[in-house]
Amino acid sequence: MTTTRAGWRMTGPGKLDWFEEPLPPAAPGYETIEVIGCGVCHTDLGYLYDGVAPAHKGPLVLGHEILGRTAAGQTVLVPAVSPCGECGACRRGRPTACSASKMPGNHHDGGFATHVQVPSRWLCPVPDVAEPWRLAAIADAVTTPLQAVRRTQLAAGDVAIVVGAGGVGGFLVEIAAALGAIPVALDLAPERLARATAHGAALAVDVRELDARGARKALAQRLGPGAPDAGWHVFECSGTPAGQQLAFSLLTRGGKLAIVGFTPEVVPLRLSNLMALDAEAYGNWGADPALYPEAVRLCLEGKVDLASAVKKYPLREAPEVLAAAHRHELDHRPVLVPHA
Repeated sequence: MTTTRAGWRMTGPGKLDWFEEPLPPAAPGYETIEVIGCGVCHTDLGYLYDGVAPAHKGPLVLGHEILGRTAAGQTVLVPAVSPCGECGACRRGRPTACSASKMPGNHHDGGFATHVQVPSRWLCPVPDVAEPWRLAAIADAVTTPLQAVRRTQLAAGDVAIVVGAGGVGGFLVEIAAALGAIPVALDLAPERLARATAHGAALAVDVRELDARGARKALAQRLGPGAPDAGWHVFECSGTPAGQQLAFSLLTRGGKLAIVGFTPEVVPLRLSNLMALDAEAYGNWGADPALYPEAVRLCLEGKVDLASAVKKYPLREAPEVLAAAHRHELDHRPVLVPHA
């Protein structure tokens, strides 16, 4: 029986067109997934509105935070980035550095549709739960910060500075708190700072109160003498030039900087600080699929609060939802649901 899929295809800057079409059989190594829900990410908005070029040229179905159902009826999370599993980077245990990795909504059609065809190798089964669409956000917004804390080896008692406590950054605060670290949330939005405080942040600071030159000293004073004053883990999640400059200025001796957010703009930094402070810097492209079960567990155990962070919308309303998200009018992460 032929499957018909429907959804939204990006056909130009800021332009989404509805389509309905037959879906051919999946290519070898790929599987057809019926979409239960697909989260809206800042990356999707960058492709649609901000001139960021996806890897696939031409019309493209966006969406990479996908929860769906296989033909056998298994509910699964689709990794936001699927490595090839065979290249040198994958064999060295660095799947997030795989140059042959595939990202739905970037390299091929994604989840803003009723069905999607994705690599079958890394699908992560999840248990049946009430309102399963909520779990879609795990596919990037939870796994990406989990990858970041694993890369820097954040541990109990470490200071975790999170620059930008929105979607990904907010979840990073919760993951850091679950690990027993000392999370510090920096943001402009009072509601984000309030949520971070309610979800484990030891300190939540409006960045407008900080001068980049004195920010490290000011935060150390606010943390008090009981907190470590060196070896801080700084996570840049804002994806803004100002956020990246602030994050770099917060490096301490022996500190670690993880760049989680993305900006296409060039940011001037004095890289010699890395040398002088014996500090480390890490990139963060997606997450190792091996981390997905742990991310699911953190959410199901309530250590990461998805319920208050996401809201569902009918897939049919995608153009209005994405436009509102781009205008920063939403205080939650939208999840598009084909069968709302």
